[in-house]
Amino acid sequence: MAAISKEETEALIQEVLEVYPEKLKKDRTKHLTVNDHEVEQSKKCITSNRKSQPGVMTVRGCAYAGSKGVVWGPIKDMVHVSHGPVGCGQYSRAGRRNYYIGTTGVNTFVTMNFTSDFQEKDIVFGGDKKLDKIITEIDQLFPLSKGVTIQSECPIGLIGDDIEAVAKKKSKELDKTVVPVRCEGFRGVSQSLGHHIANDSIRDWALGARDGDDSFESTPYDVSIIGDYNIGGDAWSSRTLLEEMGLRVVSQWSGDGSLAEIELTPKVKLNLLHCYRSMNYISRHMEEKYGVPWLEYNFFGPTKIAESLRKIASHFDDKIKEGAERVIERYKGEYEAVIEKYRPRLEGKKVMLYVGGLRPRHIIGAYEDLGMEVVGTGYEFAHNDDYDRTIKEMGNATLIYDDVTGFEFEEFAKKVKPDLIGSGIKEKYIFQKMGIPFRQMHSWDYSGPYHGYDGFAIFARDMDMTLNNPCWNMLKAPWSQSSEEADAVAASA
Repeated sequence: MAAISKEETEALIQEVLEVYPEKLKKDRTKHLTVNDHEVEQSKKCITSNRKSQPGVMTVRGCAYAGSKGVVWGPIKDMVHVSHGPVGCGQYSRAGRRNYYIGTTGVNTFVTMNFTSDFQEKDIVFGGDKKLDKIITEIDQLFPLSKGVTIQSECPIGLIGDDIEAVAKKKSKELDKTVVPVRCEGFRGVSQSLGHHIANDSIRDWALGARDGDDSFESTPYDVSIIGDYNIGGDAWSSRTLLEEMGLRVVSQWSGDGSLAEIELTPKVKLNLLHCYRSMNYISRHMEEKYGVPWLEYNFFGPTKIAESLRKIASHFDDKIKEGAERVIERYKGEYEAVIEKYRPRLEGKKVMLYVGGLRPRHIIGAYEDLGMEVVGTGYEFAHNDDYDRTIKEMGNATLIYDDVTGFEFEEFAKKVKPDLIGSGIKEKYIFQKMGIPFRQMHSWDYSGPYHGYDGFAIFARDMDMTLNNPCWNMLKAPWSQSSEEADAVAASA
């Protein structure tokens, strides 16, 4: 595979930017860069966590999406009320495949839509009384729910509803946790601020509930899994490995998580952080207040799994270190068989990624285990500390893009000519119509899990199934078409 040079990548970026007006071109230049392993801090070469430019197609979400859709929504034994018009709650329910154990509507509520269904009169007169009544009805209808969160939509911040006062009143009346979350969609530049706001609400309204309670019997091997949303069962695959090496997983959230697990987390010996972007805030808080260290880990692909297991074990005694080696050895035959089967079919294939959270960097190792090369990657809502971590994972002189526009992504794909693109649902059908194999890497295209050794086998199968599907013989990517074919396609559009 011919390696692309730094000069070629820089020229590619400039070519794509040429179409923009000067002001937009100047702004977007800051968000596109060539990976350079010699750069110690990404802020020297790329800008992130800034407002998207008006008029360009961005695939970001809002602060409400970051709180309701990511952090709070998967907590299974609480009812999460979308406070505002019905649309936001309906759009955000049951979309992320956050698997959980329980009986929906009895003791678990993740896929249900609870909304205050704002109408015009609520905008005029306020929704506090309506919210009060809703929380009472929730307690009557679903007595096994452990609490309620109030997920504010845009109108709430505009009209000034006092959700904090309602939360305090209802919590006292019902003797349950009621959490107000000021995650109105217009806050911040993306869903990232919603993560932060949700973390702060966990800190202020839920985390300290068992401070001073010594009834919990701890062990030297207690850990928590934080920031794994159990997409397709990911957290279960991760938990299996941790328990097999001798650790006790006390809490796991928010995927298949519960309020009690949140409350117990400060009592563990180590917090294991999967999605750094969405949960580093609460992990740092627990380190500062409770003295619980945290560690970022990566369970995508056997190389990164082994690295992470050993890194986790280094925080414990020889028993756990031996346990980590035992787990790695136990699954060696399994993952070597997967590589032996799929690597010949995937070797040398180029991949472009554009996802949120942690995946633009975490899944690189899994692709490399299969002999594939990630030639471009970027985040929807990253901060620069995400790109600091990405620089080390990406090949030198490869392409990195932040909050990439629809136009830029398409043009980069045409010129880089990837064999596979991994991104979100909003991009999926565009690239499939262009004849480029595509995997939906937010929710695993209805597959999964992808974490752990078992997940790696599914990941490899899915990449092979997508890339080597005979349907692509019936479609041609733009760079494979003759000028006559391209004109015919354009005319029929």
